[in-house]
Amino acid sequence: MLKLIQLEIRKNKLLGMLKGVVIANLAILAFMILITYVDTGEGGGEFNTYAEMFAVIYLFVKATFLVFASVVLSKLVIEEYKNNTITLLFMYPISRKKLMAAKIIIVFLFTVVSIFVSDILLNAVLVGINSFTHVIPGSLDLNIIPSELIRISTDAVYAAGIGLIPLFIGMRKKSVPATIVTAVLLVSLISSGTNDFQMGNQVGVSLALALVGIGIAYLSIRNIEQKDIA
Repeated sequence: MLKLIQLEIRKNKLLGMLKGVVIANLAILAFMILITYVDTGEGGGEFNTYAEMFAVIYLFVKATFLVFASVVLSKLVIEEYKNNTITLLFMYPISRKKLMAAKIIIVFLFTVVSIFVSDILLNAVLVGINSFTHVIPGSLDLNIIPSELIRISTDAVYAAGIGLIPLFIGMRKKSVPATIVTAVLLVSLISSGTNDFQMGNQVGVSLALALVGIGIAYLSIRNIEQKDIA
């Protein structure tokens, strides 16, 4: 399985997407600096506590990499079906289930790692900047770091599961745009709410959507042997 994953990464040149990940993080960082440390106004910054700032970072990062996940999913799976190159892959003496599982694992791990690393780096940079600007009052309580790491980890796993939901539409339509649009609609859903209530920050909602995504991935792998690839 590991060999298959490595071959898929090389074949689709996925390491080239790291540039896009860096650019996305820089864009999020610039926006957070703008609303946190630049556009302070008379009443101070946008956030009164670090917890408020972290929550917004988590939401932006999750939304960004849900769209990224749909792009990777399109490249690894949907385009293969659309261009019928999946037929050639299925001629190899390798189980179809293993091939599909390798592709889905790549998407899942890409989303988990991207979100986890991005959250930690962005949090660290913004906390560091605040140590000089003092826009957010008080200091960071180091005792919350373990709980925040747990939250980041679970958020990353939930988002990776949610990122698999577009697979359902993409496989039915064999359409890259439909796959990405589905991801954008999911982003709209998890971003909905008010300042004090965001759908994407609700554990129950994230867990339910993640289970739906994992269920879709499981069914896609289980039924691949009988699936019509024409």
